[in-house]
Amino acid sequence: MNMKFFKTTLVLILFPILISSISHKFYVSTTNVEYVPEMQTIQIISKIFVEDLEKVLQERYSHLIVLNPKKETKTDINYLKKYVNQKLKINVNNKPVELIYIGKEYDIDIVNMYFEIKNISELTSIEIKNKILFDMFPEQQNIIHMITPDANRNMILDKNHPYGLLKFN
Repeated sequence: MNMKFFKTTLVLILFPILISSISHKFYVSTTNVEYVPEMQTIQIISKIFVEDLEKVLQERYSHLIVLNPKKETKTDINYLKKYVNQKLKINVNNKPVELIYIGKEYDIDIVNMYFEIKNISELTSIEIKNKILFDMFPEQQNIIHMITPDANRNMILDKNHPYGLLKFN
């Protein structure tokens, strides 16, 4: 009888702890930024959870937005590009630059978005402002991996620190 009471008590204590740890969600994106001097470009790949991105787009623009290659419309894609262009800003060598949207692809529950910055003959500094999903998820973190021929650097941006500056040379 004491053993049964012990097992029941243990289950009642551990069950809420286990459930809360399972349901806890991490809000994170990663953005790889690579300087390719031979092509005079900066190539960017942002990896964002589809569910989170879809939720923010539905909240901001239309509850009908769907991010799914079999169901999405051109309007959905345009809203996606609009949102990312508002939230991801880059200055190269102290000058704002245009992010050229190349495309996207889905990888299970992540959307990979591809961008390019052209005509970068030299890279002395890069400032990145990445506020993607901060308006929906205050605990969101956006990890930046910067790759150059001479160095690899990382930054973690969050709601309180959405900017990062890296200097080279």
